[in-house]
Amino acid sequence: MNYTLTEKESSECISIGLLAKNTGVTTRTLRYYEEMGIMAPSCRHEGSSRAYTSDDVRKLKFILKLKELGLTIREMQELDRVYAEARETNRIIPLLVEMLDNHINTLDEKMSKLSSLRKEIVEYRKRMIEKFQLSENSSQNQQL
Repeated sequence: MNYTLTEKESSECISIGLLAKNTGVTTRTLRYYEEMGIMAPSCRHEGSSRAYTSDDVRKLKFILKLKELGLTIREMQELDRVYAEARETNRIIPLLVEMLDNHINTLDEKMSKLSSLRKEIVEYRKRMIEKFQLSENSSQNQQL
């Protein structure tokens, strides 16, 4: 829902530059999120510059948290689509929980593989030290 702001409404919205500065993202990131359909300015200042409401700020913070948790743009688009259809937070929560569960499972698998890799490296390192008769102290990268 984009519309031109009245003077009063304009004072309640912030510019794309200020939003970027306040949230630690670039204006290019905000435009990218707009291109991907997960973030759009609610209104425009005169001259068609993007303007964001407090609801937009909350949505951006939610997007940034989802990104931090490892959700992809595609997953965020799906959440946004579901929310847009129903306009009810309780409709997206089960989907979000399912996505988070998938990410937890993926992380568990990666951690297991990394743990196995670490064991392999430690064992290989030990064999190299024994084979080439190195002392533990001569190695700069001691085992932690």
